[in-house]
Amino acid sequence: MQRRELIAGVSIAAILPLAAYAQQSGPMRRIGVLIGLGEDDVLEQSFIAAFQQGLARLGWTDGRNIRVDYRSGQGNIERIRALAAELVARHPDVLFATSTPALAALQKETRSIPIVFTRVADPIGMGFVASLARPGGNITGFLIEEPPLAGKWIQLLKVMVPGLRRTAYLFDPDLAPPPGEFFRYAEAAAAPLMVEMIAAPVSDDSELEKKLAALAGEPNSGLVVGGDAFTAGHRKQIIALAAQYRSW
Repeated sequence: MQRRELIAGVSIAAILPLAAYAQQSGPMRRIGVLIGLGEDDVLEQSFIAAFQQGLARLGWTDGRNIRVDYRSGQGNIERIRALAAELVARHPDVLFATSTPALAALQKETRSIPIVFTRVADPIGMGFVASLARPGGNITGFLIEEPPLAGKWIQLLKVMVPGLRRTAYLFDPDLAPPPGEFFRYAEAAAAPLMVEMIAAPVSDDSELEKKLAALAGEPNSGLVVGGDAFTAGHRKQIIALAAQYRSW
């Protein structure tokens, strides 16, 4: 069970203006869901299952009293933008974004339809919300992790590898704010540990392999992986490369 997606489903149900039982004879409410990765991704499948479960807890069932339109961006920015426009054109009662690029695309298309997000790492840094306490506008949602956690990642790496001298922070510059709040917290934690933080932006497969190979060529190096759609979609490749270069 993915708790955030279940809560997101409950939150969206709360936004819908009428009680579920009243919808039996009234107009069917509509939800637009924009998925960042592919629908066949096992993570996305578990997130959507939890989302549906959250809706069901409050009596909302797709095809009975609501219509849920799912669109999958397949990790492609241009496709995500086109699908965002398509969903907004359907005039849904509420929108649900499952990643940073999905939320960015929906925000560009509407400032009036309520949007609930999840798995967006830095909503303040990206300009989606004014603050965590008072998001403002038409957007609200749930963090994957809070930026200060990045400092703990560096501290943990140092405990695991006492000789650590440098750490690369891997992220997609199109999907996360460079250097972003996470990098800044990691850099602040690395300084007293005498660890150099290196920003490692990647946006395609070949660049990913080059960056990790170059890092592996430097002794006493480590890696922190940002929580964006690119790194999530390439997690198997990143894990395989990390295993290949485990001599770090």
